[in-house]
Amino acid sequence: MPFIDARISVPMTPEEKTALKTAFGAAIPLLHKTETYLMVQIADSCQLWMAGKPLEKGAYLSVSLFGSAAPADCQAMTRRLCDILEAQLGIPGRAVYVTYHPVSDWGWNGENF
Repeated sequence: MPFIDARISVPMTPEEKTALKTAFGAAIPLLHKTETYLMVQIADSCQLWMAGKPLEKGAYLSVSLFGSAAPADCQAMTRRLCDILEAQLGIPGRAVYVTYHPVSDWGWNGENF
């Protein structure tokens, strides 16, 4: 039950959003999860600041997981997410924050896991 909430500073076309969603789905196995239940939100044209300065190209990704992931798996996922953002949108890794949020109670379809 992963959820990736992506806040992106650059405007994106629908095709770019689909490509980003697809790349996130291909990366999620690094956290021992499948794309089957992956939910993704992509908000583009967000106003992001880092060190008090506006980011022309930057991103914040919040990754929520049912359960938790090992630090090494999170490290691999952060690297992959940064690589994806740089390759697809030209956003450098130094302008990307990624946070991980383990969740013990996760609901879906009227029930909790």
